[in-house]
Amino acid sequence: MDDRILGEFLGCVFLILFGGGVVANTLLSKSKGLNAGWLAISTGWGFAVMGGVFVAKSVGSIQADLNPAVTLAKYLLGGIYSLSDLFPIMLAQISGCFLGATLVWLTYLPHWKETRDPSLKLAVFSTGPAIRHSPSNLMTEVIGTTILVFGIGAIFGKATNNGAISPAMGPYLVGILVWAIGLSLGGSTGYAINPARDLGPRIAHALLPIAGKGKSDWTYSWIPVLGPVLGGIIGAYLWKTFL
Repeated sequence: MDDRILGEFLGCVFLILFGGGVVANTLLSKSKGLNAGWLAISTGWGFAVMGGVFVAKSVGSIQADLNPAVTLAKYLLGGIYSLSDLFPIMLAQISGCFLGATLVWLTYLPHWKETRDPSLKLAVFSTGPAIRHSPSNLMTEVIGTTILVFGIGAIFGKATNNGAISPAMGPYLVGILVWAIGLSLGGSTGYAINPARDLGPRIAHALLPIAGKGKSDWTYSWIPVLGPVLGGIIGAYLWKTFL
């Protein structure tokens, strides 16, 4: 297997194991982290991204995108990916997120039955809006992903090239960037900002035997896929224009 593919896959496993794990720890009944709140969730996701990037880079994915929207943005920038690279990399990202979600399910296996609210169980796997309003929900995901892609460009573009930032600091800074997005912009939709992060675990929710899980809310699922894709395209344009 191509090291880039394996790196993206394993990086996404770690991404969801820690990201979905912090949500489970915070929301599921009788968990020791119950009611830890949004600060714990957004912090956990920041660390999840940082850890996933380190894993992906260590295995062999030099780019360590962990996100189809970021991969698409880099393809649009040119010179990084070919068109034939996109499908296997994105499939690896979605598959890794699926496996990560499955490991979260196994880790909290006794807690699913104890948790009565199906929406809390779904929230461990996928995002959902605080107020369901498709245009604004979509816009939120577009804005969040645009900021993510442009921020990654700022970290790894001029600031790295002119020596202001060491490349070794990249994973830490991307983790902080995601943490900041969650703290500031995440309250509206749960900030998927990553099609694989939402789609892979949502598929896991649909397939896994979870007591009283309810529906997987596929009527909303297009928003955390299309929104980040559009945000990735806009972010790539801004990256190319300004960075």
